[in-house]
Amino acid sequence: MERPISRRDFLDGVALSTATTLVPGPGAGRPGDDVAVDEEPGHGRPPEWQGLQGDTADAMAVPHALRDRRFWERAGAPEATGEEYELVVVGAGISGLAAAYRWWRENPEARILVLDNHDDIGGRSRRNEFPVAGLVGYGGPPALPSSPSPETAELLADLGIELGTAEGTAEGAPGAGWAGREPYRELGMGEAVFCDRESFGTDRLVAFRPGWIDELPLADAAKSELSALFGNPPDWWPAASVAEKRARLARISYSGFLREICRVHPEVVRFCHTMPVHDRCRTSDMISALDAFALADDHSFPGLAGLGIPRPGGHGHVQLFPDGNHGLVRALVGRMIPEAGGRPDGGAVPARIDYDRLDLPGNRVRVRLASPVVLVRNDGPAETATSATVGYFDGETVRTLRAGAVILACWHAMIPYLVPDLPQHRRSALLRTVRAPMLYATVQVRDWRAWHAAGIDRVRFTGAYWSDVRLPAVPQAGERAAVDPGEPATVHLVRLAVKPDADPIEGAVAGRRELAEVPYEHLEFTVRDQLARLLGPTGFDPARDIQAITINRWAHGVPLGDGLPGGKPPFASPHDDPIEGDWRFGRIVIAGSDRAPEGGADAAIAVAVRAVDELTPARSR
Repeated sequence: MERPISRRDFLDGVALSTATTLVPGPGAGRPGDDVAVDEEPGHGRPPEWQGLQGDTADAMAVPHALRDRRFWERAGAPEATGEEYELVVVGAGISGLAAAYRWWRENPEARILVLDNHDDIGGRSRRNEFPVAGLVGYGGPPALPSSPSPETAELLADLGIELGTAEGTAEGAPGAGWAGREPYRELGMGEAVFCDRESFGTDRLVAFRPGWIDELPLADAAKSELSALFGNPPDWWPAASVAEKRARLARISYSGFLREICRVHPEVVRFCHTMPVHDRCRTSDMISALDAFALADDHSFPGLAGLGIPRPGGHGHVQLFPDGNHGLVRALVGRMIPEAGGRPDGGAVPARIDYDRLDLPGNRVRVRLASPVVLVRNDGPAETATSATVGYFDGETVRTLRAGAVILACWHAMIPYLVPDLPQHRRSALLRTVRAPMLYATVQVRDWRAWHAAGIDRVRFTGAYWSDVRLPAVPQAGERAAVDPGEPATVHLVRLAVKPDADPIEGAVAGRRELAEVPYEHLEFTVRDQLARLLGPTGFDPARDIQAITINRWAHGVPLGDGLPGGKPPFASPHDDPIEGDWRFGRIVIAGSDRAPEGGADAAIAVAVRAVDELTPARSR
């Protein structure tokens, strides 16, 4: 009875079932048993861990116990560490690190601590490494908008990172060339759609070339309508003004637009269902027709081009680094903690992070991982407080420390459980926050000859388990670009785990529950199955060609924000919430991408900068 409480003691039923399926058991008898799976999480650097990563059972155990009001029943009395910091940031994702960086730039001598419940830094901007082949990949959304917010543009410039354009980064910029897919085009490879048996009763790969619609396994009526929508759609509201057309598009989902305005064949709606998954982490019934209009191109979101609405600019995305937005994480850490980032010179981005140096006592800025925050409280009334107390669980004991200010760059739905004296109207607004669950898989393959033979480098599936499957933005061989399809490569797969045919919020909640019960073996099977179905005809053998798999499960993935059709989003937003953008509570300020109308790294950075600015007038008190 006197033994210390451990994080495992707080695992609830769902988390425990997840924990027991992190790694396939011995003797599973599946193909390719030589696939590397990290059977002991914690061995080596976090980016090298394989198997199931992301929102693991260990990362979620304490948050779930707080949610279910079981944590404090067993946690015991907090113990003070005696540590004091000018700023404590809750959350080591892009928003939390950007907030810490903003504060540090204004006061380089400040002592700053960043806490996170995960075992890796960067939140969903996670890096996946495959050391044997020297390959890296990304475990979450990998890109930034080509026309970012002013706050993001300023941060990138300060870090010496040149954003470039969606067609390619500027010459000489860190990671130059990772935004485009020109090497594949030079090899005659392109994009395609895979009409799968889950949607249309048969599997058929259709490359985007002249006449591609005729090759689809759709009814003739559906193909005829699809050709008209892509080729020469009408103006559906000829008497309406541009402003009214935009308003109408904003009030309806893209799938609703197809059904109710275009009145298309059901197979057309089914064909378009997964179009926005990679860029917006949503399906077509979760994205407004207005957002679809902004994303439309020659092979996606047909039917909108005839409305006579000016095309918006700056809606492209740029992947600057082979490990996606983790490159930005490396840059931020390299500046704030040079010892952990390899002491970059002249704005260069460090190649990797030294995790052993993130939390050294001598650091002005420290990052403490696997340390879920359980308590944030103003020291005295919020109106007059000059400091705050922060408590975190170190795996055995709740430790408390003193902070001059606290920035909550974490999931908003968790904040009411961390800040006990938060006013009720704010608690209610934050609890309405919903995030859609996501899966990102990174697979090391022996080579990419089968892709080259098929003439494809990225594919959208219409209804299979994984919606988007692609080679990296530039073929990679260690630290250089690969031009030989015979060299090893990474393959990236994305799944939006939202229950279909449901309200987006209800679908996200149901999808998260379902995802928590899916064992790793099934996830691995789906990866192998889809790659075999896609590339088997051109010689791909998953048992022979797959060498390692990392699956990043984000139970609380992308925020459901203003992109939802119908107007009012389901969470606290400066645009519509009763608290009307008042995100400060004494010495505590809320940041995080949930705060922005649309989530993502760009929004996370923008709100981080605003959070620091909101604290600035009080910093001298």
